[in-house]
Amino acid sequence: MTLRSPFSCVLWDVDGTLVDASDGILRRLSVTLTRFGLPAPTRAELVHWIGPPLYESFRHHAGMTAERAAEAVSSYRELGRADGYTTDVKLYPGVAQLVADLDAAGVPQGTASSKPEVQVQALMDFFGLAPHLRAITGATSDEKTLAKKADIVAEALRRMAAAGADVSRPVLVGDRHHDVEGGAANDVPVIFVRWGFSWPYEADGAQAAVDDVARLRALLLVDDHAPA
Repeated sequence: MTLRSPFSCVLWDVDGTLVDASDGILRRLSVTLTRFGLPAPTRAELVHWIGPPLYESFRHHAGMTAERAAEAVSSYRELGRADGYTTDVKLYPGVAQLVADLDAAGVPQGTASSKPEVQVQALMDFFGLAPHLRAITGATSDEKTLAKKADIVAEALRRMAAAGADVSRPVLVGDRHHDVEGGAANDVPVIFVRWGFSWPYEADGAQAAVDDVARLRALLLVDDHAPA
C-alpha cells in the first residue's frame, strides 16, 4: 500500500489537537486567579481559556487590566516552569501514530501553536514527536510579539519553507475558531477536530470537521491503489 497526502504539508495546533493539557491548565489557572483574588474556573469553563493567547484570556475572561494580565501570565508561566511544562499532559489517542505515519509517507509537518514555543518544544520532545516535525513554531514567551494565530501560521509556513518543505498546499489541523481564522488569513484550509475544547459553531469556515483520529487519517493520507 502506497500512502500519500492531498496536502503538501501539515501544520498542527497543539492544545486540544495533539495534547490534552487540561488538568495542568486548570490547576495553574486556579492557583494564579486565586493569587489575584479571583474565583478559580470550573472544568466546564476551560473552553474559554484553552486555545486563545493567555494574556488575551486574562483580559477578557478575568476582566484584568493590561498590567494585571501581564502579571498573571508571568505567575502562570512560573508555575509551568516549575512543572517542566509536561506535568498533567497526555497525548490524544492515535495522534502520535498518525504523525509518525505522515512522516513515513514523506509528508512534511510542523506545529503552529498559540502556546509559548518553549513549551511546545518541550512537549514535542517529551512525547517523541519532534523528530517527525520539520519546524516547531509557537508564540513568543511574552505572548505579544508573536501571539495572533494568523501571525503564528504565517511564521510556521515561513519556517517550513526554509526547512525545504513544499508549502504550496498546506493544511492546518486545529480545534478552535482561532485556528480557522488564522488559517483563513493565510489561505490555509483547516481540518477541525472536535475532541478538544470547543463550541460546535467554532468549526464554521473549516474545510472539514472530524470526531476521531480515524476520520482525520482518512483526510490526511490516501491509498494510491485503493479502488475508486
